[in-house]
Amino acid sequence: MGLFKADEVGQAYEVRPVSFAAMKEPAHMAMHPFGQIPTYEEGDLVLFESGAIIFHIASRYPGLLPEDANARARAITWIFAALNTVEPPILEIVIAKFQEGDKPWSKERLPLIADRIRHRLGQLSARLGEAEWLDGEFSAGDLMMISVLLRARPSGILNEFPRLAAYVARGEARPAYQRAFAAQLAFNTAEPPAG
Repeated sequence: MGLFKADEVGQAYEVRPVSFAAMKEPAHMAMHPFGQIPTYEEGDLVLFESGAIIFHIASRYPGLLPEDANARARAITWIFAALNTVEPPILEIVIAKFQEGDKPWSKERLPLIADRIRHRLGQLSARLGEAEWLDGEFSAGDLMMISVLLRARPSGILNEFPRLAAYVARGEARPAYQRAFAAQLAFNTAEPPAG
């Protein structure tokens, strides 16, 4: 996701990997008080939280927020909706499977979480309808929503909503996404430096 947002506005960027151990060290904690990722550095500005980073980039560089004030406000609303309404149940299923999967109540809880995800995705699918993007042209709201929906893919639930699966596929087909994905794949598969 971090690559997608910078590439979409045509800005150069540098990716710095952070190990799980490094995320808890003082240097990283100074940038992200919760010891998580992502962080974003631009000169002496340091930001954390995906939504804040996307909003900053979209506000600073043209291409991700519409010029029209009302359309701009709606795009920003979709950023918040992705993070505050759609993402929580999707993250809940990840936590239930990987952090709570060994608990005796986990198997009973998973179908309840899946139903919450289906409910939200059903609402989103109805709102999207046959439209290509959430509100006219592709915006930061779509970028954030697609990033969130990608988290639902491993559960298989996203495929139950063909409109949303096609929406995500359109986002992945964007040239900026393709470039960023290729760069991320190359970065992840590169040989570590000899040392």
